[in-house]
Amino acid sequence: MKLSNILVALVALSTIAGCQAQSSKSVASAGGSSASASGSKYDAGPRAGEEPLRGQLADAGEQLFKDKGCSACHAFGARLSGPDLNGVSMRRTGMWLENQILHPEVMTKDDPISRQLMGTYALQMPNLGLTPEQAQSLIEYLKHRDHDGSEDAAAHNGAAKEGE
Repeated sequence: MKLSNILVALVALSTIAGCQAQSSKSVASAGGSSASASGSKYDAGPRAGEEPLRGQLADAGEQLFKDKGCSACHAFGARLSGPDLNGVSMRRTGMWLENQILHPEVMTKDDPISRQLMGTYALQMPNLGLTPEQAQSLIEYLKHRDHDGSEDAAAHNGAAKEGE
């Protein structure tokens, strides 16, 4: 009887140890991945909108958005022939945005998010031949729009609470 108790205890301990080892392997593989949950190697890490704003670049980005005709396909708060850009800097990393702006044709081939967007909109974003500096200006403009929108919403919600 003592031997059977020892065997049961050993089986229980080895089962518990096996579960713990499997659990730590899962955590290590999840934490060590350079891709995000979406599978994009460009979209892992902090969102672009979480980074500090650079106002002068945002002004240049706004002008570039107009000059390059981005509004022909994109709007803020509405879907046109391209995705709604409202909140995009809080959904994507700066690296993803920069690569999408600079190399949209490569991103469509290599990036799962970009491929999904292509499937949804059936439209390839054109390569506008922008420089990395211009791409950063556009990203700053997108961040600025997202921050202004959240401040406007917070101000609106605060005014609504005061009026209740």
